[in-house]
Amino acid sequence: MTDQSLLKPDNRVIMISGASRGIGAAIAKRLAADGYRLSLGMRSPEKMDEVLKGIQQDRVLCCPFEAKNPQTAIRWAEETSRTYGQIDALINNAGILRQVDFETGNEEDLDEMWEVNVKAPFRLIRLCLPFLKKSKNGRIINIASTDGKRYRESVSVGYTMSKHALVAISDAARFAGWSDGVRVTALCPGAVNTDLIAGIPGVTPVSERLPPDVLASVVSMLLTLPDTASVSEMPINTRLESSL
Repeated sequence: MTDQSLLKPDNRVIMISGASRGIGAAIAKRLAADGYRLSLGMRSPEKMDEVLKGIQQDRVLCCPFEAKNPQTAIRWAEETSRTYGQIDALINNAGILRQVDFETGNEEDLDEMWEVNVKAPFRLIRLCLPFLKKSKNGRIINIASTDGKRYRESVSVGYTMSKHALVAISDAARFAGWSDGVRVTALCPGAVNTDLIAGIPGVTPVSERLPPDVLASVVSMLLTLPDTASVSEMPINTRLESSL
């Protein structure tokens, strides 16, 4: 594959959920440096000063987005389309982890993970798919997890369930948009050094976790791949496992 076959930023518009910190913030900074125009969905847009430092303000749109509130998703997609006139990629990054297994946690925790980790990405894909099809090189990247590819003892069963569902959504979206040039990747990292896993007993030591910037580089690469180089899933493990 030559450099000429790679997709260029070319003012493409990228929507990123959960962009105020962690993986989402790292992705936003990297894609801004690459030359994309960004639409960032987050709970508190007023707290984005650190993320936006050094980024051209006219190339970034910040919108309120609460994953559990369908109306904020609708308004975010509408505002992005109204501001830029196009949507070329959606990165579903917002996610939560609650400890739920057959002995601990409760159904409220399970429902919250389902709302944030499953229904919110599904909703955003549904809203954005018509625009992504018009783009002709539309892209969806769902930040799933290695826990979406297998079950590992001691990991939250509820979280694992939700990430398996997100991988399934990714597969379905790939079929829904394929003939119009939409390509979809379920990016499945192992432990990433963010607040999401801080304080969880038995979690991967900090020194062995993925830095968010590494995932941002992977996302940057995926957005450049042409339609003939579809990556349906990409596990990036931090530990040695026979199945991953």
